[in-house]
Amino acid sequence: MIKHFISLEWKSFVRSASFSTNLALKILMALGALYFTAIFIILGVGVYFILEDAGLKPFETVNKFLIYYFTADLVIRYFLQSTPVMNIKPLIILNIKKNTIVNFVIGKSALSFFNFLHAFFFIPFSIVLLKEGFNPMQVVFWHISVFSIIYSMNFINVLVNKKDSIFYVVLAIVGGFGLAQYYGWFDVTVYTSTFFQGMYDTSYLFLFPIAALVLLYYFNFKFFKNNLTLDTGLAVKSKEATTENLTFLDQFGTLGTFLKNDIKLLKRNKRSRTTVIMSVVFIFYGLLFFTNAIEAYNNPAMHVFAGIFVSGGFLFTFGQFVPSWDSAYYQLMMSQNIPYREYIKSKWWLMVIGTVASTILASFYLYFGWHIYLLIVVGAIFNIGVNSHLVMLGGAFVKTPIDLASSKQAFGNKQAFNMKTMLISLPKLLLPMALYATGYYIFSPNVGLLFVAGAGILGFAFRNKVFTMIEKIYKTEKYATISAYKQTN
Repeated sequence: MIKHFISLEWKSFVRSASFSTNLALKILMALGALYFTAIFIILGVGVYFILEDAGLKPFETVNKFLIYYFTADLVIRYFLQSTPVMNIKPLIILNIKKNTIVNFVIGKSALSFFNFLHAFFFIPFSIVLLKEGFNPMQVVFWHISVFSIIYSMNFINVLVNKKDSIFYVVLAIVGGFGLAQYYGWFDVTVYTSTFFQGMYDTSYLFLFPIAALVLLYYFNFKFFKNNLTLDTGLAVKSKEATTENLTFLDQFGTLGTFLKNDIKLLKRNKRSRTTVIMSVVFIFYGLLFFTNAIEAYNNPAMHVFAGIFVSGGFLFTFGQFVPSWDSAYYQLMMSQNIPYREYIKSKWWLMVIGTVASTILASFYLYFGWHIYLLIVVGAIFNIGVNSHLVMLGGAFVKTPIDLASSKQAFGNKQAFNMKTMLISLPKLLLPMALYATGYYIFSPNVGLLFVAGAGILGFAFRNKVFTMIEKIYKTEKYATISAYKQTN
């Protein structure tokens, strides 16, 4: 039966209307995976000697900061790792044991790259420990313990995705410990490192992570099995309906009607609300670039990259999935006599509003100087004039339906922001980097700013012609898009 499930998953992938898009993204994701694999291998081999040269005890230092390593792993999983997804409902009526279905779905999550990636760090690190004379049996115990915790993070992520409040509470607690340690108030690693070091020093402590892994698998199994019924976990739950008039938008006619729908969508659905949250988080991403905390980011091209990213968080996370946000009722919309141009303009205006709001919120970057904030401002201009058109143009070919109610289903996809979105966004970042670097190195930094802003202004000036081209493409792709949105996978 497991073999049959694998066959169904493969057919679902290759027969999907978005197969060519998914395949291209899978290739890009594979290249990204190879990059991070190489980074982890280099760190796994070299971290022992780097810490030793710094006058630290390598093994003890690694154990000291494992608490933050595993917390960072959980955070990354929460935002990027897809939870187990399978088309469950058709299987319920077949003569298939629930245990088989649940074990397969949970097993899929165990095969995630987010689990295997850690092996490229900890296996080389463990080999270095053996070469440095550490007890082989104790190293094996420690290694098994670490991977038990890693897989525990996998199963915790599956459960936490159903309880957002728990995730944020845990993140706040660990983040508080980190700040307390940074300012010298309280060092939680004094206590956590004792446990992690004990996984090596003792002959029994490694059993606790293994026991925790078994229990978490059991809890996942029970959770999914209990929700594997059409009238509970897989049923669409209803709430009391509420209405919002937003009458101030009526003055904009048909455009205002579409804006009303989009604002309600952002407020009422977890998946779309997460895009708003993430766009706010992206505003602080620039701190990695403008504080000179990372030497590799301290160059002109990377600074304008940050400017584009800080101001365009909402544009990238929301705009990439136009018109997929409306996939649930896209067929109804296309059966009405609606002006498609107004539909496109409403999405564009929403992205413009989000970009302007992000730029205003990012005004605290003035602390780092006017030039830094001007990088964000010209990035916003480029986003409005160029990237807003590019994301909508790309959206015509990304025929992936979005289930806005998926957060209420045990087997639904909980991720509102994922790696695919980021990979689609990368080309929009390369052009402004090239423009700014050209002006910076040939003329001056201010000329580099003018190049980026000029491209944005030029795109804004020709927006009507661009809208006409995008409208034509959307109409050409309309029936293929409707067909793709009818698919469940």
